[in-house]
Order: sequence, then structure tokens, then C-alpha cells
Amino acid sequence: MSDTINISLKVWRQNQGEEGHFEVYQAKDIDTSASFLEMLDVVNEQLTLNGKEPIAFEDDCREGICGACGVLVNGTTHGSHEKTTLCQLHMRKFKNNEQIVIEPFRAHPFTVIKDLVVDRSGLDAIITEGGYVSVKTGNAPEASTTPIKKELAEAAMDAAECIGCGACVAACPNGSAMLFTAAKVSQYALLPQGHPERKQRVEGMVGKMDELGFGSCSNEYECAVACPKGIDVQNIARLNREFIKASFM
Repeated sequence: MSDTINISLKVWRQNQGEEGHFEVYQAKDIDTSASFLEMLDVVNEQLTLNGKEPIAFEDDCREGICGACGVLVNGTTHGSHEKTTLCQLHMRKFKNNEQIVIEPFRAHPFTVIKDLVVDRSGLDAIITEGGYVSVKTGNAPEASTTPIKKELAEAAMDAAECIGCGACVAACPNGSAMLFTAAKVSQYALLPQGHPERKQRVEGMVGKMDELGFGSCSNEYECAVACPKGIDVQNIARLNREFIKASFM
């Protein structure tokens, strides 16, 4: 038989363009095997039955793949469990009668759309500036004709794990998107297929990041701690090297 707990939720409520505030709700008899988002579903169902507006939060896959669910839970991105998205956080991680503070990701470029939903389109804009490689028409070449060292292939795949949730931006005291941008640059820079556009890519993506108002990196490394996919800060060093090399190309 599953255990249940009672939780007090202190939730940020805000309409776009208006000032926000916290409201307190009671989540009663929550199954400890339920995920955090399932708990919010239960709370929203009760709010709807009581004729109140449900809490707006963003979610999609609920499998830790898309990162859309990201919010601050007790001041921590995606909650307190290391390398876990919010949808993978379960209520057994909390204590009975505990108060949980839930806020949207805080960063200058992440404007609040409603309640816990923020506009993260700036990350998409960064990708658009350089997240592509040239391909020739016709049949795909045999994979064996482009030898790639195992360590480079693995590093590129590790960088490509970034799901663009924005936790790194929200955790950074400067609101920097360096870890995100570095991951997107690295996944191409490490492979020969990404070399033809490497100069345009890094200059365009860094330029767009600055244009959108993301902060600068001051090597706090909070981004790496917050990342649910464990993206390594070494990618930031690679981004810096790529940017410097681009100035001489």
C-alpha cells in the first residue's frame, strides 16, 4: 500500500506583463510514488473544482527528455535531485507537512508568460544562428569514409545531450547561457561534419546570446551543477577557443 503525505505549496502566480506574487495551497493525501507534475495535476484539479484558476506550468514528455517542465523548487532548478528533470522528481523526496516553494526560472531573457511558464525562445534563437551543418545532395556517404576518433565522438554525443531546458541560465548568478551555447557549438566543432561552418557558427551564436541579454560567464560553475544532463564545463573552454580561433580565420 502506497504512503501519502500532505504538502503546503507556496506558488508564484503571475500574468504576463503584470507583477507577480506568491499564493499558498494545500496538497493533501498525495501519493509518495507520484511525480512532482502529477502532484501539481492533483492540485490543479482541486482548484478547478473550487472555481479557481489552475496553476500554469509547462510540461511535455514527462520522461526527462525535453526539459520543458523546469521550475525552481525551494530555490533549486528542477528540484534537489542531481541530474534529474522536474518530471522525474517524486514526492517521496519530500517530508510530510513540508512547505515547498515553487517559482519560475529567473533570468532577464526568460520573461514570465504565466505563473511558472517562461519564454525560453531565446535559446532557440541562439541555435538558429548556427545549429546546422552543410550537406551535399545525393546519397549519404558511407560512415566508414569519415573516420572519427572514439573519444571525439563520445564527447560530441555528451554535448548533444543538452535538452535546452534553461536550468543553466537560471542557476547562473549572471543569467549566462554559456553552457548551453557551448554544448551546441561543441557537438559540431568536435566532428569533421561541423568544421565548414565553425567560424560563422560560433560568431553567430555568441553574438545572438549577447544580443538577447544573456549575461557573461564568470566561472561560477553553478550551471554544471544545475544541468539535468551533466553537461561538462569543459565545453565552455572549447567555446572560448573556437571563438578566439574564429577571429583569425
